[in-house]
Amino acid sequence: MAERTQRAEGRSARAERSRAAIAEAALELLREGDPRPTAARVAERAGISERLIYHHFTDLEELFEAVAQLQVRAVTERQPPLPTDGPLDVRIRAIVAARADMNEWITPVRRASLVREPFSPTLTANRAALNAGSRAQVAEVFGPELAALPAAESDELLAALDLALSWGAWEVLRTRGTPVEQAARVVDRTVRALLGEAGG
Repeated sequence: MAERTQRAEGRSARAERSRAAIAEAALELLREGDPRPTAARVAERAGISERLIYHHFTDLEELFEAVAQLQVRAVTERQPPLPTDGPLDVRIRAIVAARADMNEWITPVRRASLVREPFSPTLTANRAALNAGSRAQVAEVFGPELAALPAAESDELLAALDLALSWGAWEVLRTRGTPVEQAARVVDRTVRALLGEAGG
């Protein structure tokens, strides 16, 4: 009995490793700018047969839901700790730099996910969770300033700051041809204007 249990656990572990390797291969392709990688492309990158993809995943949607979970974990791990007190100038610089790095990094995967999100409850839920995390981060970094305002005004300022620092705003700047460094300066200027802080 113990031997059969060990064999079953071994098979399960190998299957999970295979699923992870396939999902990593698909994520690599997305990050390289392939917005809709085919099963054949994923299999080639993973070094397996295309048939094995459908052995481990029911269809490509299930695969890309696994990819989304990997991306969420990667985003969480990439986020640096940000100051939540101290000089406002320092906090602005820190969050703008962190968001510029993150927004640029996630762009290829984010663009690809936009195509699939309307048809995937999992991807939609992941996006909602990331959006909530983004808003919470902004609320923490600018907590002192937000707390000094009446509730309605604080909510509006938080929404405006969250928008200014969002991937959507970054995407508008970048697709209009704004270089990364200049885009970061535009975001910095916008955040400072919203907070009434002079440029540093």
